[in-house]
Amino acid sequence: MSELEARPDSSRPNAQQPDPRYIQTQPLLAPELEAYANEFIDSVNSLPEYRATIGCIIPAYNEEESLPAVLASLLEQTRMPDVIHVVINNTTDRSVDVAAPYAGPHSRVDEDGYEQFTEVFIHDIGKNPDKKVGALNYGFTLVEGYDYLLGVDGDTVADPTAIESLEAEIVSDSRIGGISAIFSIDDEPFKKQLVPAFLIAGQRTQFAAFNMQNMLRGRNMAVLGGQYSIFSVQALRDAMEQNHQSTPWVKDSEVEDSLLSLQIKSAGYLTKISARARADVGGMTTVRSLDAQQVKWNYGAIELMWPGQRGDTKGQPFHPNLRLRWLENAEMLLNIVTRILFVVLLAGSLSIHAFVFSPVWLIPPLVAIFLNLRIALSMKKRNARDILFAVLIFPAEFYMWIRMGHFIRAWSKFASNKKVDNWAEQAKAERGSGNAHLAPLLFVLAAIIAIVAAWTQLSPVVQSTILWAGWPVLGVITVLQTLSMFGKLIRRQRGYRV
Repeated sequence: MSELEARPDSSRPNAQQPDPRYIQTQPLLAPELEAYANEFIDSVNSLPEYRATIGCIIPAYNEEESLPAVLASLLEQTRMPDVIHVVINNTTDRSVDVAAPYAGPHSRVDEDGYEQFTEVFIHDIGKNPDKKVGALNYGFTLVEGYDYLLGVDGDTVADPTAIESLEAEIVSDSRIGGISAIFSIDDEPFKKQLVPAFLIAGQRTQFAAFNMQNMLRGRNMAVLGGQYSIFSVQALRDAMEQNHQSTPWVKDSEVEDSLLSLQIKSAGYLTKISARARADVGGMTTVRSLDAQQVKWNYGAIELMWPGQRGDTKGQPFHPNLRLRWLENAEMLLNIVTRILFVVLLAGSLSIHAFVFSPVWLIPPLVAIFLNLRIALSMKKRNARDILFAVLIFPAEFYMWIRMGHFIRAWSKFASNKKVDNWAEQAKAERGSGNAHLAPLLFVLAAIIAIVAAWTQLSPVVQSTILWAGWPVLGVITVLQTLSMFGKLIRRQRGYRV
């Protein structure tokens, strides 16, 4: 072994070992370098974070009265949209004139010194055969370069923090394809009008029950209502690609928002209801207009549920977004059966003096009152009219009969296999034309006359036999319904407000 090889490593020439004589105990960074590092970190922290972009579309048809309030509400949001496109179509009123003053750029400096900017564009696309669907698709072409699309109806006014809440929720989870606001109706303008106040109270209760049901299902929303919902543009593109569509909304559906929600869900995204964002939509103030709206909604839902009604039957009729619809229709059918059976059996029993009152029959109405009261108390903006609607039972019961008429009309139209433009029917009803809403009443009257005529032809023995078998059947159905209501009554609401 050579002398060089025998030396320890530390004694080798060029060995990278520190000499203890030159080790100094100094800070890792010189003062000037540390100051520079701190300044660099502060400059990085001061850089603005990426801010998602939101394009807003407002399809408007004869919204002369409500459109200014809608635009003012958007401009007063704590988080304004980056652009607002009002797409006016088929209008016969002054919608363009009342919207025109809002056109142009708008800016605002918030309390924290942050400047927000948006620009409002007014588009009058004239006669549009595809109506609202055509207006939405036209608007989509204007905002498809943005991260999110906010759809707002021309009669919907939201709380000032609605867009901020919707954005925070959808940005927080890339799996979310769309989020709908919590919908209600502002009843203050109608509090001194008997029929409108009653109908608005019923619609407020209907919205509240629907919203709470979705809240308790993990905030999963089967229908992203077009009234005030935010969509991921990427989710819309994916849904379009999967369904071979050139536009997000299609014209061959009575409920374009339900179909789009179904397609977004099928594309692998979540459809949610917001926990905080709230919006007041336009309510129907006449029985005629309410009937047309509800029949259109129910008819469109039936089209989606029933297999083979359209070319895109994928996922029907057991799509996850449609299970709740099947349940709603089954519950409504039971409501119709129990009420008709009760009226028929009661009249039959009284006709032969065989009716015996039992206090047990008071249990279902009492459970219904408590359930309606709980729904009313769950409203964030409840008032005395909502409470009275629940506890007096007769308003809620009468409204249920009106809804049963909508249900019968929708299924009758569907069964007739006759193609009807329900959008046009609703527009006509809102103008005060048409008497189709009276059809269920005439049907009930005809049924009562037929039943009475048949009943009088039966012998007392047959009448007694029918009553003997009918009351137990009604009793079983009523017990099941009461248990279902009781389950909803005692179900925890987890602090949600609708």
